Amino acid sequence: MSALSRDQHATLGGGGTGPFGVLRRALRLLEAVDRRPGGAALAELARELSLPQTVVQRIAEELEMEGYLAFADGAWVPGGAFAMLGQQSREPMVRARMQLRLAELRDELGAAVYFTRYHDGELTVEAVSEADYAPAVEEWVDFRATAHASAIGKCLLGQLDHDGRRDHLSRHPIARLTSRTITDTDQLMHRLERQPATVPVLDLQEYALGTVCAAVPVSAGSTVGCLATSLPVTELHRLRSAAELLALRAAPLMLAMAV
Repeated sequence: MSALSRDQHATLGGGGTGPFGVLRRALRLLEAVDRRPGGAALAELARELSLPQTVVQRIAEELEMEGYLAFADGAWVPGGAFAMLGQQSREPMVRARMQLRLAELRDELGAAVYFTRYHDGELTVEAVSEADYAPAVEEWVDFRATAHASAIGKCLLGQLDHDGRRDHLSRHPIARLTSRTITDTDQLMHRLERQPATVPVLDLQEYALGTVCAAVPVSAGSTVGCLATSLPVTELHRLRSAAELLALRAAPLMLAMAV
């Protein structure tokens, strides 16, 4: 293998193969440079990232071509696309970091993973990580209108105050989706009020027959969000452990969103 092909192999292989491995190293490099306002030398970055200098150089040059890094006075510094556009320029990086975390969690769970928010009075699905072996639940009825029946929706509604819940349900009346769906508003409100914040919310075929889900709250500042997973009902025995793992991974996800 030539020196060049070894470098290429290391770029693709160190820290994982495929696009997520490349993305992981690029994000780590951007983070390392961003922590050094005065610039970072190649050797310094290589030591911190535990990668050969040739690999770091190649990643840095690729990021330079995209405008995320620049080379000045013998050091790497944030480029225009990363630094000069202010906080707005960080949004793609934050979304990429979040998608990476969700993909890692999907692989760990062997199940689809979702990140959702409650914003401006509506449920929004911000990101979904699925695969052939971990398919997402089919959205056969708009998630925004079925918060009363899904683990995601109940987890988000549970983070609102009493008036906020009533307001949502007045705009999205309760409807029966399966024989297990709660259709009594007072009963649903009572369950939401009694749901401990530290206990995962479950959906046992309330939204769709054949599917069970679990969701845990994810909050940062004013964000009302949740992290969730879904499984076929034949794997119900895995739901509790999956929910516990979601709870453990909620904090790292918020870190990915905040940095």
